[in-house]
Amino acid sequence: MKRLRHAAVSALVFASSALLMLPDAIAENIKLRIASGHPPANTYVNLMQNFFVPEVTKRVAARTKHTVEFVEGYGGSIVKVADTLEGVQSGIIDIGGYCFCFEPSNLPMHAFQVMLPFGTMDSVKSVTLARRIYDKVPYMSKVFEDKFNQILIGLIADNGYNLGTNFEWDKVADLKGKKLAGAGLNLKWLEYAGAVPVQSSLPDAYTSMQTGVYLGWIMFPSGYVNFKLYEVGKHYTEIGFGAITWHGLTINKNRFAKLPKDVQQIIREVGREYETKTGTVNLENYPNQLDQLRKAGAVVKQLPDSVRVDWANSLKGWPQEKATELDKAGLPGSQVLKLAIEEAEKLNHKWPVRYSIK
Repeated sequence: MKRLRHAAVSALVFASSALLMLPDAIAENIKLRIASGHPPANTYVNLMQNFFVPEVTKRVAARTKHTVEFVEGYGGSIVKVADTLEGVQSGIIDIGGYCFCFEPSNLPMHAFQVMLPFGTMDSVKSVTLARRIYDKVPYMSKVFEDKFNQILIGLIADNGYNLGTNFEWDKVADLKGKKLAGAGLNLKWLEYAGAVPVQSSLPDAYTSMQTGVYLGWIMFPSGYVNFKLYEVGKHYTEIGFGAITWHGLTINKNRFAKLPKDVQQIIREVGREYETKTGTVNLENYPNQLDQLRKAGAVVKQLPDSVRVDWANSLKGWPQEKATELDKAGLPGSQVLKLAIEEAEKLNHKWPVRYSIK
């Protein structure tokens, strides 16, 4: 009997010891490398630095036995703008924020809002719409895990896209033959308008406009303010291409799997709050940034709806063209674009020209 009791006590002690050896029970000092090719002048990177990092750090310390220390590298100090997906995939960095615009081959579906120009200019509605699409079409999130060894933890909205130039223009015909910059698929907006599209990225914008590589940029006002593009292109014209959600915050799948469960939960939680903030902060900042441009000497003007209709008409066949192309590649092109049109209308958006997807 005593032997049995002794054996039971020993088993209990062993079980308790084993429990203490579980990952979540051992206090860890976790180091995570977080980076972006863009600098903190970009709103989403600023929120990585001043919201995501401190909130994860604080909540892990308050709610778990663990601590988190972030090694931060922004502005291309660890990964360049077009290399961030690969940086997360390979484990060079653990968490990366980047634009899907630089991954047209790897993530062709994820620029779907760009395929529907003249969408909502409301950043909150943009990220809300995008989240609905990602939730209804599993491929949109799963592709990061299945093909690129990472987990999408937050979508990122921009504020509304307009056109900044070093010349004044009033109608679409004024842009014919002009060299204008964009990134990825939004170059098609320029092409259909008769402009000469030039692929570029924000870190190169100032010098390129200054030296005449191109004469303007499809750009949201925060980028125009923060990179001082008004100094080399003083005309900022509100054409209203739409607020686009085509950036994301991802974490390396292998690194995430090794984290304690309670830390994983906090990262997912803060990632979704970060996603929401990219919408609200950009929406709040938009009118303030237009005021900043005016105070800095830029000429800010809004074009009449007729110009938007004219430009949208030049593009009206393009969404169907993209849907067909994506469908043929085995991707949910028509499904996503149809849903996006419908979800935008549920959010009270009125298209200047309503696109039709078969």
